[in-house]
Amino acid sequence: MESQSLSNSMNHSMSDEELQEWVEHISMESFGVPFRHHASFNSRLSSTGGRYFMKSHHIEINPHQLAAYGLSEVEKIIKHELCHYHLHLRGMGYQHRDADFKAWLARVGGSRHCQTLPGRAERKPQPYRYKLVCASCSQEYLRKRKMNPQRYRCGKCGGKLRLLALDGTPESW
Repeated sequence: MESQSLSNSMNHSMSDEELQEWVEHISMESFGVPFRHHASFNSRLSSTGGRYFMKSHHIEINPHQLAAYGLSEVEKIIKHELCHYHLHLRGMGYQHRDADFKAWLARVGGSRHCQTLPGRAERKPQPYRYKLVCASCSQEYLRKRKMNPQRYRCGKCGGKLRLLALDGTPESW
C-alpha cells in the first residue's frame, strides 16, 4: 500500500479492504511470505489490539487502536498477529511464551502488548475474599474466587480442604 493512501486513511476510518492490502504488504515486506487469508477490523474488541484465528487463519484488528494511536502502533499490532500466523502455518512455536514467537517479534519490530485505550480504566487487582484451610495440617491457601474444595486436596499433606470467607464464616459449595 502506498504511503499516500496510508496517510489518507488517517483522515478517515480505514476500510477492511485497505486493511487487507496493508496486511498483505507488511507480510511481504517483513516476512517475505504472502498473507493468503482475510484481515478485517472488529470494533467489538476492547482489551486487545488484534487476534489471530488458528482454524481459519484470519486476523482481526481493533480499529480503536488506529483512532487512538495511529498507523505506527497498528502496524506493530499487525506484525504481532502475522508472527502468530506465519509461525503457526510453519508448525513452529506461535504462542506468546514460545522462543520462536519472541525472536520473530523482536526481528520484525512487532509489539508485545498493545497500549491501553484512552478512557479505559486499568484493571484493579481483585482482593482475596476466600481461604481454603486444610483440616489436617491447617495450611491456608488464599483465593480471590469461590471454588469447590471437594475437588482439591492440600498440597502439603493431602488432607481435605474447607472453604471459608475471609470474614471467617464457612462457605457452602
